[in-house]
Amino acid sequence: MAQIVITEFMDDEAVRALAARGQVLYRPDLVDQPEALAAALEDCQALIVRNRTQVRGALLAQARKLELVGRLGVGLDNIDLEACKARKIAVYPATGANDDAVAEYVACATLSLLRRGFLRSVEVAAGLWPREAMIGREIAGRRAGMVGFGGTARQAAARLAALGMRIAAYDPLLPEGHAAWGTAQRMSLEDLLASCDVVSLHVPLTPQTRHMIDAGKLALMQSHAVLINAARGGVVDEAALVAALKAGALGGAALDVFEHEPLDGPHGALFAGVPNLILTPHIAGVTMESNVRVSGKIAEIVLNALKIG
Repeated sequence: MAQIVITEFMDDEAVRALAARGQVLYRPDLVDQPEALAAALEDCQALIVRNRTQVRGALLAQARKLELVGRLGVGLDNIDLEACKARKIAVYPATGANDDAVAEYVACATLSLLRRGFLRSVEVAAGLWPREAMIGREIAGRRAGMVGFGGTARQAAARLAALGMRIAAYDPLLPEGHAAWGTAQRMSLEDLLASCDVVSLHVPLTPQTRHMIDAGKLALMQSHAVLINAARGGVVDEAALVAALKAGALGGAALDVFEHEPLDGPHGALFAGVPNLILTPHIAGVTMESNVRVSGKIAEIVLNALKIG
């Protein structure tokens, strides 16, 4: 049986590096095969996952020899950290390895939503030629607000600042004297929402952040402002966001993460026909380049931690 089980996609070169020094089972479809996954975990020492594999409950009980979990990304809300701690199972995220990818996604979404000219190709092709309806806003001189101001948010802010935006941020966990505040105006969440043209979320999903952007918070935003969530599903009250967009109370939104992933028919139906909305399948942090970085980092961590080969 395999020492290392990989349940979701990983860069081939990193998989080969692991396989050269240990017994590896690499099946990116295991996340959707619960019986096969349970069987694979019998002798597993290291489990490598992305965001869909739920490392908790029955899965942890099955993995009796598990020593570590490698997360191909940074969010850990799919892993029961307390249960892992109790069993002395180490959990390693690929911190920093996909910051550039997420930062570029935020910049791209900002440009697309403010300019408004990239969302109506079907109408243009049909000859409707909606020029006036597609007149958008320039990015330079506008204010971008980062909710959470860690490494990824700072990378996104640097790109938006290079495009001429003014940067504000809300992060109660970042000390007031931190050097990062030299690049952003420190604001309360309420002031940031009320004054920024673009609001980008960069917080983990915790009991404190679940639905932190609800109907009340959305009501604080300007009607032309746009919201970007490439952080974690559940941080935004999706029904409230849809209502705001349909009512014209918000200028647009981009969602890369959702409360239910992957979206199925009933959950996806919520977003049908919503104007000025970009939906992507949890891909902000995944590029060709970031996949190599994330995979290589986790492979190195696993090999060092297990001391195999």
